Amino acid sequence: MLRELHTELGIPEGYADRMPRYAEASDLVDAGVNIVARPIRLDPAAREAWLEMSHSALGDGVTLLSVSGFRSYDDQARLIRKKLNRGEAIADILGVDAAPGHSEHHTGRAIDVASPGSRPLTGDFEASEAFGWLSANAGRFGFSLSYPRGNLQGLIYSPWHWMWRPV
Repeated sequence: MLRELHTELGIPEGYADRMPRYAEASDLVDAGVNIVARPIRLDPAAREAWLEMSHSALGDGVTLLSVSGFRSYDDQARLIRKKLNRGEAIADILGVDAAPGHSEHHTGRAIDVASPGSRPLTGDFEASEAFGWLSANAGRFGFSLSYPRGNLQGLIYSPWHWMWRPV
């Protein structure tokens, strides 16, 4: 399935050499709704950690909003197709979005975070109080920033993308 998706989308040979591969999670639970009132799903333990972390942030006067959680291989392919149909080059897309099979969102343990007053999924999030809070506190809840500046995967700096990594 992945080979066919990669061929269809024009994912270059050797892409998988620099990007880890992730299986699709099968055990997912409802984790509330995102900023546009669509439901999101997460791995059960990641959900608990997310709820605990967002509650703790709120106690400190910081609001953490979810943008996205689990994405299937097909969801990831749709996201890339949409950008291709707008005329974006696959090389540019892969600098922002991982190919199907290579997104941390497949695990159900990754969450994109926003905050009131900052545009979601942009570098603007770095200037938010929420990003400052996450930088100082997310590790206590098992979350870490996946794509810092200069990351080895070659993705853009993504201050909004946090991954729960079980200890």
